[in-house]
Amino acid sequence: MRLRVTHETVYDYVPAVETAQHMAYLTPLETATQRLRSHSLQVQPRPAQISTTPDVFGNTRSFFSLQVPHTRLRVVAESEVITQAAKLPDSCIGWDQMRERFRYQAHADFDAANEFVFASPMAPRHADFAAYARPSFVAGAGLLDASLDLMHRIYRDFIYESQSTQVNTPALEALAQRKGVCQDFAHILIACLRSTGLPARYVSGYLLTVPAPGTVKLKGSDASHAWASVYVPDLPVGPGWVDLDPTNDRAGWPSPGADYVTLAIGRDFSDVSPMRGVIHGGASHILSVGVSVEPVEDMAGMLPAQTQNRPLVSGELQDPRQNQGQSQSQS
Repeated sequence: MRLRVTHETVYDYVPAVETAQHMAYLTPLETATQRLRSHSLQVQPRPAQISTTPDVFGNTRSFFSLQVPHTRLRVVAESEVITQAAKLPDSCIGWDQMRERFRYQAHADFDAANEFVFASPMAPRHADFAAYARPSFVAGAGLLDASLDLMHRIYRDFIYESQSTQVNTPALEALAQRKGVCQDFAHILIACLRSTGLPARYVSGYLLTVPAPGTVKLKGSDASHAWASVYVPDLPVGPGWVDLDPTNDRAGWPSPGADYVTLAIGRDFSDVSPMRGVIHGGASHILSVGVSVEPVEDMAGMLPAQTQNRPLVSGELQDPRQNQGQSQSQS
């Protein structure tokens, strides 16, 4: 599929922001099933400095600074990508074999997936996550089969409910209340895998959603999406990560499908939030975000079937800032 993504972020500040520095993760990744054809980032007011560098996970991050007073910040990222459908690979490795592989052993060979076994700020290791995962990870089960079963269970057991959580809602709280948004479900899946001793990482991106029959797709009606991936080292080719989307009960390698656009990967949301920074001034703000994912060509009939009776959900990534009555705050 050839997809065009427009991601617009607007902050309206009161009073004016005097100076600001921001970092954005808004450039789609190049993967085995995704090719970036074009990308542009427009910032208003015009930044005094702007630069782009790779981070430790291979994502593209953009830095920009604003040195003039402003009451509005508008950032528009436009990207065009070509994606391909992906199928689940065959895997023979057992989950308990993988757990032993990632236990600490002196003088063991280094594996880059090690950094995704440890707890991170928004996806901790905890006995409650291990207990929830346990029915899927029975003795002798395959790693991929057990991970898929865990994804299916989260899809069945949890209710997708917009505004039911905030960006700082702990994953343990979302686990206990059995509801949340895509960001929560991804963190819960990752925390369950890590608490079982397995490497898992967070994926941010977009999902092409389909309007209801008889309606027109509205620009800006989509949202950023999030899912997870589990490390499966015995895949036949390519990096050993299989993507799992518990919000929509879909999985694939290296992405859940051609209607997904991968933006960035990290340990959890805090590594790859679409935009954050430090501002001087602007004690309160109003945030508006609009995302559109559109086929560049007519792709009628090429979208995957919706799973069971639940429509595809493109879950919002929540605003990491709340109104704050202080001169410096994060965005």
